[in-house]
Amino acid sequence: MLNKNKLLSEREVNVIPDVSKALSWLEAHPQALKGIGRGIERETLRVQPDGKLATTPHPHSLGSALTHDWITTDFAETLLEFITPVDQDVDHLLAFLRDIHRHVAKDLGEERMWPFSMPCIIEDSDKIELAQYGSSNIGRMKTLYREGLKNRYGALMQTISGIHYNFSLPLSFWQEWADVKDAESGKETISAGYLRLIRNYYRFGWIIPYLFGASPAVCSSFLQGKESKLPFESNDNDTLWLPHATSLRLSDLGYTNKSQSNLGITFNSLAGYVEALKRAIKTPSEEYAAMGIKDADGHWLQLNTNVLQIENELYAPIRPKRVTRPGEAPSDALLRGGIEYIEVRSLDINPFSPIGVDANQVRFLDLFLIWCTLADAPEMSSAELLCARQNWNRVILEGRKPGQTIAMGCEEAEQPLRDVGRALFEDFSRVAEVLDREQDEPHYQKVCEQLVASFDDPELTYSARTLQALKEGGIAEVGAALAEQYRHMLSEEPLEVLTEEAFSQQALASINKQKALEEGDTLSLEEYLASRKG
Repeated sequence: MLNKNKLLSEREVNVIPDVSKALSWLEAHPQALKGIGRGIERETLRVQPDGKLATTPHPHSLGSALTHDWITTDFAETLLEFITPVDQDVDHLLAFLRDIHRHVAKDLGEERMWPFSMPCIIEDSDKIELAQYGSSNIGRMKTLYREGLKNRYGALMQTISGIHYNFSLPLSFWQEWADVKDAESGKETISAGYLRLIRNYYRFGWIIPYLFGASPAVCSSFLQGKESKLPFESNDNDTLWLPHATSLRLSDLGYTNKSQSNLGITFNSLAGYVEALKRAIKTPSEEYAAMGIKDADGHWLQLNTNVLQIENELYAPIRPKRVTRPGEAPSDALLRGGIEYIEVRSLDINPFSPIGVDANQVRFLDLFLIWCTLADAPEMSSAELLCARQNWNRVILEGRKPGQTIAMGCEEAEQPLRDVGRALFEDFSRVAEVLDREQDEPHYQKVCEQLVASFDDPELTYSARTLQALKEGGIAEVGAALAEQYRHMLSEEPLEVLTEEAFSQQALASINKQKALEEGDTLSLEEYLASRKG
């Protein structure tokens, strides 16, 4: 690798924070990183053998999607979501996730799990059934929230799938790094540390779609006959692509909401973040007010007419999180106990893995998020957040374009993306050495050696490899073939860390939990929704 200082010595602007002192501290305190918490949420559409969207309800045999700990649904009945518990071991985490896939692959029969982020063949978006969670008030509210999403943004956008990576540093890190005594007394310091991570993520997180973006193309059915301003190319196989795109999922074509860009939400203080978020869920929207809460026949159209129906409607590439108590809003949980972990939301489904994500990606995210915590991160205004978004868009739509540059701030000079990427990896490699000290193999250092090559040769990126396959076969044909290959592979593999009995017990327990919720309701839906506004 090139030396970072030499690489950028002739630049007028120091585009990357100087992390040398922090890295030296880390090298002297390797034990501070022992106990990193990780969790994965993987979304995937259920499809028929020909790649068309499944029309069946969520399988009852899997349990209740409302109350199951590991297997639920997201927007639609056909959009599965798999959730792992918090884990401190990368291999065990991925084995747990793979066991969920193995169990579901057997349970689905002839249906398969779609291997791409962008959806399969959807001929009529009106036929996408919203996720159903039973007759309890909380279950009906979850479906009604999805009705609002459909009416506000369209059902197709909501069928886009991704990987969410949950990450927390151990208390020992904060004790060593920030002189925190315990989690309660140190919650403000810990929250400030995670907000620093988030600001650096906005500045440098474009590296994630560059390396791992895997949605450079869409099925033509996704546009539903509408014109697009994007200069798509095609070779008559129902597949549209941009030649240098990395992640159309993250573009304005995908899972975004332009109306949220002026909410004034920043990440300089936890109080400021929560205040802006709460303001958004109480601010009326003229557009959504015109839609109304119910139609002429009394059918619900959305939870309310505010800019955000609930806090989860805020689309962001990363979120500060804390486990909520029953009935507690996410922002209230943050105010109560501070930031507990962060949720990375920029990872496309990895089509080269039967479980949508691999160990290299997990380990890279560890390296990057630790670096984001260590590096200085000046406060960011709403204007700078928008500048950062423009940087992301450049990588999302044209990340592999020869000579592509990155603007490191609103007014600073642009730098070759290749140089900035390689310079970042100089820092990452030092973090990798620390993480590998107690490993049998230098896993993290190997990840650095493998991924840094993508800056010299963009054809090594996930998006380039994905696009090559899709140009040859088309998204429907390739997706259906991969889905069948993975279905066969997973259904033939034995469970590794879970048992069939554990799945049976979890399914039964979830069904009983849902039944108890339904029997315990004493309020009407209207009364229940009114009670939550307070």
